[in-house]
Amino acid sequence: MKLAVSTALAAVMLGGCSPLDESDLNRLALPVAGSDRSIHMWNLWLGTWIAVLVVLLVVGGMILYAPIRYRRKHADEPAPPQVRYNLPLEALYTIAPVIVVAIFFFHTVESQNAQLAEVENPDHTIEVVGSKWQWTFNYIDGAPSGETVYDQGDPARLPELWLPVNESVKFDLVSPDVIHSFWVPEFYFKMDVVPGRIPGKDGPNSFTMTPNREGTFTGRCAELCGVYHTRMLFKVKVVSPEEYRAHLADLEEAGQVGRPQGATRTTTVAGIESDADTDSED
Repeated sequence: MKLAVSTALAAVMLGGCSPLDESDLNRLALPVAGSDRSIHMWNLWLGTWIAVLVVLLVVGGMILYAPIRYRRKHADEPAPPQVRYNLPLEALYTIAPVIVVAIFFFHTVESQNAQLAEVENPDHTIEVVGSKWQWTFNYIDGAPSGETVYDQGDPARLPELWLPVNESVKFDLVSPDVIHSFWVPEFYFKMDVVPGRIPGKDGPNSFTMTPNREGTFTGRCAELCGVYHTRMLFKVKVVSPEEYRAHLADLEEAGQVGRPQGATRTTTVAGIESDADTDSED
């Protein structure tokens, strides 16, 4: 009964929350959602808050109940019986946390699978190159001529990642040196950029999403990658499809044609020779 009441109270308290609300409190401290995949992480976040509030109400209620219920009415009243062991309670204290963690794990995996669901024939493909300490964004076959064009920058001159609103984008993540992490808080998602891993060949080092809100956001590296890690930022501009295509045309006109790969090839790990290099030396 107490659990049901606590759950109902927690649900009522959080029922008005939304990832698109203007209030930080009603968004539960998350930024305003900007992706079609954000809802999956929001549901997990909201469910976690409900579970935490239920535990808080139950445990807090028990803490308050005990001293009130068993307090002494007068000074010479004997203390209540002191129980050293209580097997049912000890079993509950052991089993209940395991059940809670198992439920969290299940819903985390469900959210992850929904976030990583592949999209057949995405509208655009962008190769994200994270290197010490800069970002490069290669728009594969994105220019009017069909060539690959790129945006690039460093801590002194932040790069810009342009995305078309309401059009699906596949991100292929590569690195020539150490592990970085591609993170845009408004997308409620981040993924490590692992050196030497080729997207589609060496496991899931790519993901697809559709930005659904225009605006300018700040992206960042979320993996400690070296001395300038905190300055490894970039700007994300979600614009109309027409503005997106115009930007790619401007890049082509400015001569930013090609596919920069960072300091070394992103299909190898810095300092370690590839099999192809070893074979060529033999």
